[in-house]
This record gives sequence, structure tokens and C-alpha cells, in this order.
Amino acid sequence: MCGICGLIHFDGKPATRQLLAGMNDRLLHRGPDGEGYFIDGAAGLAMRRLKIIDIAGSDQPLTNEDGSIALIFNGEIYNYRELRQGLEARGHRFKTDGDGETIVHLYEDCGDVAPTRLRGMFALALWDRRRGRLLLARDRFGQKPLYYFQDRKIFVFASEIKALLAHPATPRVSRFDGDHRGALAEYLSYGYVPAPDTAFAGIKMLQPAMTLQVDRAGALAQKRYWEAPRLALPDPSAKAETYIGDLRERLEEAVKLRLVSDVPLGAFLSGGLDSSLIVALMQKHSNADVKTFSIGFEGDESFDETAYAQEVARRLETKHTAFRVQPDAMSLLSELLWHHDQPFADSSALPTYLVSQLTREHATVALTGDGGDELFAGYERFYAAALMQKLRFLPAPFLRPAAGLLRRLPEGAGYYDPLKRARRFAWAASLGLEAAYFDLVRVFDAELLAEICPGAGRGPSLEPYLDARQPHPVAQLVEANMRSYLPDDLLIKADRCSMMASLEARAPFLDHKLAEYAATIPFNLKLNGSRTKHILKEAAHGLLPDEIIDRKKHGFGVPLGAWLRRDMDGARAILLSRRARERGLLAMTVVERLIGEHESGRRDHSRQLWALLTLEEWHRQFVDG
Repeated sequence: MCGICGLIHFDGKPATRQLLAGMNDRLLHRGPDGEGYFIDGAAGLAMRRLKIIDIAGSDQPLTNEDGSIALIFNGEIYNYRELRQGLEARGHRFKTDGDGETIVHLYEDCGDVAPTRLRGMFALALWDRRRGRLLLARDRFGQKPLYYFQDRKIFVFASEIKALLAHPATPRVSRFDGDHRGALAEYLSYGYVPAPDTAFAGIKMLQPAMTLQVDRAGALAQKRYWEAPRLALPDPSAKAETYIGDLRERLEEAVKLRLVSDVPLGAFLSGGLDSSLIVALMQKHSNADVKTFSIGFEGDESFDETAYAQEVARRLETKHTAFRVQPDAMSLLSELLWHHDQPFADSSALPTYLVSQLTREHATVALTGDGGDELFAGYERFYAAALMQKLRFLPAPFLRPAAGLLRRLPEGAGYYDPLKRARRFAWAASLGLEAAYFDLVRVFDAELLAEICPGAGRGPSLEPYLDARQPHPVAQLVEANMRSYLPDDLLIKADRCSMMASLEARAPFLDHKLAEYAATIPFNLKLNGSRTKHILKEAAHGLLPDEIIDRKKHGFGVPLGAWLRRDMDGARAILLSRRARERGLLAMTVVERLIGEHESGRRDHSRQLWALLTLEEWHRQFVDG
């Protein structure tokens, strides 16, 4: 695992180690074990290394036999041994025992299509001296990040935006200011800035499953090399037994591939189905004790899953470590924002970072359950969408007054607060299905967005992520989730929070071969009535106790609402400060109302307040200086 960066000067100005080092130093947390540099005239590459495989060797940049190709990359290639065997048979000579050099020789063999042969998570940069060209690529789901900036004189790229900003040619201009109300509306709605755009004008993110070619003259060419497969339609005659054997086999293979490591390895264990199943398969295929880690939070018992995690660990006989954390969200705000580089409204970054930090004291690699909900329709919002489909005969004039009535009642801040859930469902069900689903997931709904961000209108929609070729309406939403929330929220959070702690996180569910198989399973075997992840639960029998398999879905979060109600002073000082008011981005009377309603217990605005806190903190760190 590494942090990578580099540049090309189009005007022929030579790249220098000083310029590269300024960028590379910003990536120290991604690779504290070493650094490397490569310069070829106007082009330069740099990297920071976290040693996982071939600790004594595989220092980057890696080159081919004659030095005409140089590679830096971030990630892991899980099928490198298989690829290496074929490459050696065709005459390639290897100098290292790691996975990275495989990419260099694979590029010699098949050129730009080399990423299609890789099975793993990666962001890579390959300089081809003979062709005078740079090739960038990201893995299929976007587990590893890559950003870039280009003008007439230079192209710069890096694993994180802060490294780009360390180069003097990269502008530090907010997209939220002036006439760009649409960008602010997007952030306040999604809770993140959708790729390929970023919060910075001119800085882009290379999207998942894409390659980007850049030549010495400044010509750019992007190409998609993989598409997430379309989900199979429901089949009323389909039986789970038909698929369980193959599903288990493919999931076991994905886990076994991710057990290759020359450093201590463990797993996050929440006590839910996905992480528990990964741990069960690790235990089955590991020759050593499996180390598992969970985290709990004081302040609201409805958010604490440590008892379930401990029960799974006891049943599976893992070496388990549980942590409990006192409420202290505001003290982490600045650090989280610095590592995310952009406003980021998902407060589950708090527990993700804390469990990564504590896990790093015992292991360098951790397997996770990320991706299970995406592959097998696990989120409750998918069932809510299916239920709305059945209730579409109810007129909106009936549902909206019900939502309005519920809105007048005080809301709790607990994870399963029934009033809050009923109000959101009633209002969303009064809309069309696509708008209803988006209303369930967005941070600021259209009405509140129009109040707090005058001139932004009702904000974005889910339409850019919908594929009209998918005829099943709920399956279409599951696919849209995989194109939006998965790469732009879940995987950004997983990467930044684990890398903050110099921990490598591996997600077996995001093995692309497993995903391609899962897509062929009829949709009604995933969302089966009110039972989400039906086929995965059936496949887990015999590996996990039934009470874990059938436990109610629980997301990974913190009791932020309760924490803020207990002590709003820190949030108030930031959100209502003179600096925040002078920006002119938000209607401050609405901000004041949100704070008051939340503090009084009338409404739970914790998501909205956290979104505003990260927005203001981002401006302070990255725009104000």
C-alpha cells in the first residue's frame, strides 16, 4: 500500500526532486516505510511505501529489464502469482518477489489493456519512456483514489488532493463560491462531492475502472475498461440452493486471496452478517489465530454493537479486541477533514478511523465486510423502495399530511428511532420512486436545501446514475447505489480512515469476479420480500449462528445526535462564527434554527449539522489557508 504522485511539464521544463518531494511529503501517512523517486526529463514520479508483501524488496519505482518503463502504484494485486507464472514462461525476468513488478511486465506484453488482467485494488501510474507517455489507471470499484490537475503547462497527479496542492501550479479555488451554487447543492444533498468533480475548481478525480493517457504534448485520453454487470431480473422459480455452493466457493476464494501478507493481519468485526462471514472464512483458511477488532461508543446504546461482535468472536474462537470510546466528535473534526481533503458529511468516518487507529496497534492489514450490501441488496432503503412500489396506489395528498403531522412530534437521536423513520418514509412515499429513494438517502432534502442555500433550487437528482437498460425499478436503484454511494462515499471513507492510521483495508466482497457472479443471481433471491441479502444469509448457514445471520440490519455509526445535544458549544462556535457568516454561502437564520431544534430535542439534525461542520472546517483549512 502506498501514496503516489507525479507530474509532466508540457513546456519541457525539467521535473525536480524538490518539487516531487514537496508533494510526496504530504503522503507520509499512506506510506511511512520508505519513499522513491523517478525523473525522466520533464516527467517525474514519486511514492511513499507501506510494506505489505516482499518487505525486503519491491521498492518503487519498479522498472522493466531495460528501464524504459517505470511504475508506481498503490494497492494490492491478488492474482500476481498466477500472472507472474505466465510472464516468466514468456521470457520476462523479475528482480523482486512482490506484486507490483507484475504490472510492469504485463504492460510490456499487452499495453494499455494491462489493467483488465489485474485482480485487486489499485491506483497506478506508469511512465513509458519510448512513447513519452504516462498511463494512469484505477481499480474497477474505486477502492484506491487518484486525483489530477492539468493546465497548458503541466499535468500533476496524486493519491490525495493535498499532495496536488503542494505543487505551486495547482490552484486552490473553491467550487462553492460565486455562481457555483449547483456544486454546493450537490454536496449538501449527497453529503460528498460526486466524482469526477471535486470541491476544488480544476481538480478532477479519475473515476473507477478508467485509464487516462497523458503525452508530453498535453493530450489526454480517458477510457473505461470495465462496467459493473447489470443485475439479473427476478425469477419466481429460482431456488437459493441452486446458487449457494457457487457463491460460497467464490467468496472463499476472494477471502483466501486477501490473506496473502508478510505483515500481521486482522479483521474488523462489527457483529453483523458481512464482517462475521468474512471472519468465519478467514478462520477456516488461516493457519494462525485470527485477530478481530470492534469498537463501541458511549452515549447511546442503540449504536453499540460490541456485544454482538464479542459473541461472534467467542463462537469463532478469534483473538478479539474490543474498544469503547467516549464522545469526542468535535476533537476529531479537524483531523478527519485534513485527510479527506474535501467536505464529507458521513459521520461514520469517526468510528472507521478510530477502529483503524486501534487496529493498527496490532496489525498492518485488516479485512472488512465492505461491499456486501451493494452486491446483495442489503440496505434497508432498498426494501423501503420496494414497499413504496407496492404503495404507489396511495395518493400523495394522503401521505404528505401524515408526514407533516409526524414532523410536529419530537424526534429521538437513536439509531432505530421509529418516529424519524416513519416521517421520512411517509414523505418519500409521496414522491415518484426515484425521487423517493433519493429523498431517503440525501442529507438535506429539497425543501430544506432551498431554505439554507438560496438560489440552488431543489438540487440534484439520481438521474445521472440510473441505467434505463435495467427494467426492474428497485434493481435499477441498487445499481445506481453502486455507481454513486459506493465509490464516492463508502470507499473514500474506507481508504482515508484506514490510511490515516497507515492501515491497509481489504474488502473481499469487492472482488470483481465475485461481483460478476453475484449479478447473475435473480434479484428476488437478494431482496426476498422484506428480507434483505437473502441468498447471502442462506449461504452463511453452517458458518455462523442463526441469531447473527437473522439479526436486524445495523449500520456502522456513532451516536452523533446524542453527543451534539449534550454539548453544542463547539459546533455553535464554528457554524455561527464571523468567518462562517462572512462567506455568504448559507442562510444563517436556517443554520441557527437547525442548531436550536436539535439541541432542544425537537428534531434530529445531526446529519445536516455534521455536513455543515465539515463544510466550514474545509474552508478554514483549504481555502482560508
